[in-house]
Amino acid sequence: MEKEEGADFQREVDVPQRRSFLFPLLILYLIWLLGVPLIGVVLIALWFVALQIAEEKGILDRWDATRVLGGILMVRTKRGKGMLEVISKTKRFWRFYGELSIWLCFMVMFGVILVLFLSAIATAINPPDEVLPASDLLLIPGVTSFVPFKWPALALIIAILIHEYSHGIQARAHGMRLRSFGLLLLGPLPLGAFAEPEESEMERIPRRERMRLFSAGPSINLLATYIVLIMLSSVASGMVAENEGVHARGIIRDQGAEQAGILPYETITHINGNRILDYDDFSNEMSTLGSGEVASFTILSSPNVSNAAEVRVERTVFVTLGDHYEYIIDQCDGDQECIENWVEILEIMDIQEGDAFLGVSDLKSSTGGVDKYSRIIDGVYVGGELSVASTIIVALLEPIIMIFTPVELGGHTMLEHERAMLVAGDTGIASILGTDIMLDLFDFLFWLVWINFLLGFANLIPMIPFDGGHMFRDATHSILARLRSKWHPMEVELIANRVSSMSSIFILLILLVPVVIPRLM
Repeated sequence: MEKEEGADFQREVDVPQRRSFLFPLLILYLIWLLGVPLIGVVLIALWFVALQIAEEKGILDRWDATRVLGGILMVRTKRGKGMLEVISKTKRFWRFYGELSIWLCFMVMFGVILVLFLSAIATAINPPDEVLPASDLLLIPGVTSFVPFKWPALALIIAILIHEYSHGIQARAHGMRLRSFGLLLLGPLPLGAFAEPEESEMERIPRRERMRLFSAGPSINLLATYIVLIMLSSVASGMVAENEGVHARGIIRDQGAEQAGILPYETITHINGNRILDYDDFSNEMSTLGSGEVASFTILSSPNVSNAAEVRVERTVFVTLGDHYEYIIDQCDGDQECIENWVEILEIMDIQEGDAFLGVSDLKSSTGGVDKYSRIIDGVYVGGELSVASTIIVALLEPIIMIFTPVELGGHTMLEHERAMLVAGDTGIASILGTDIMLDLFDFLFWLVWINFLLGFANLIPMIPFDGGHMFRDATHSILARLRSKWHPMEVELIANRVSSMSSIFILLILLVPVVIPRLM
């Protein structure tokens, strides 16, 4: 009898486990719905099969790696722990940094909640005419339409690594042991990173110390944002115009520029024989002219973005200048209230009747593609220099503005025509690196700013499993413990968890509003 039972057991062990392909197929279908090309879906499927085979043959165990959610590879490593030990030795400094990180992250978290709330309200009141493709909601390099692969993917790896490394530094600075570091990979794409402290130690440490640990990641990304922004500004300052002058991004219909045959992105180098180096020169020269006058403009044809070696053609055109004041007033189409409002604005702008008007829009210097970045270092703006305080405010707001740049430009960091107008300067490191490397460096630093800011910003969403969610839960517990000191600790823990869960659900609903409502409408 015992022998038969043993035999039955052996037969049960020998029976191979059936593989379930339902969940992987569902994931692949969802990926396809998100807009990933068929070839991408096939490659992900092959990656899944390869991981499954490697897992069954014990290859992943030998690599100290784990397959999670079917097709995500969790790769662990102990590399970098030695450097981390060295860096985290100055425990007092890192604890102080952690304390500052808490305050910084909660201030930013307030801004995150405000942005999400206002975005949800704006979408509910005025749904957009066009629905953003599902693939654009995930911000994946190479998949999202306005996020290319090369530089954003590299920037994402760096941003994730410093994020998790910062968590590890805080853990060691507070005496916690780290099991390992690692990356979460979907093929060649990094989906995330992790630093694994001992879970038992995470549960035992004071909540204040745990908040320092959670805040360290987002804060280092935000700090990196502005450090890299300064580096980006330095690179932008090293770029100069191949042909100095000004150009217009738009030509207004039925005005002097269109009638004279001036086209967008053509460079104006002279007016009546006087050299035009930048926007200020253009404004000064136009201020000497009046409406109705005929002025000669020396023009360089727009650069060929597909063939940079093509020589730009110079020509001279004669423009009958319009009336700037009259043009703006005419846009009111006889509406008296509109006219009265504009009269006040024009007075403030010092635009008077008879002022010369070329008939162009969005006029820029030939370095217009990088001017808004170089000004962070040199402080030079249209119309003069700004104070240090004003420049700092502009720099703080710049990453927010940069978020929309690749969206508007289809994944580019600047307009292609304006990019073609730039060359490396003949001084400093720019002269050594050359134009192509300087432009590549500009692109990389741009995306490093972009990724770090969004990663730090998104991680402060007060919703589990984001760092902001953990911080919110611990902060709620601390506040309740102080306000209700007579409550039992378990009661405080229970209520704090409930508040955290309700907050997560509420934030999730807010996040879904801009996604769901446009599709319902």
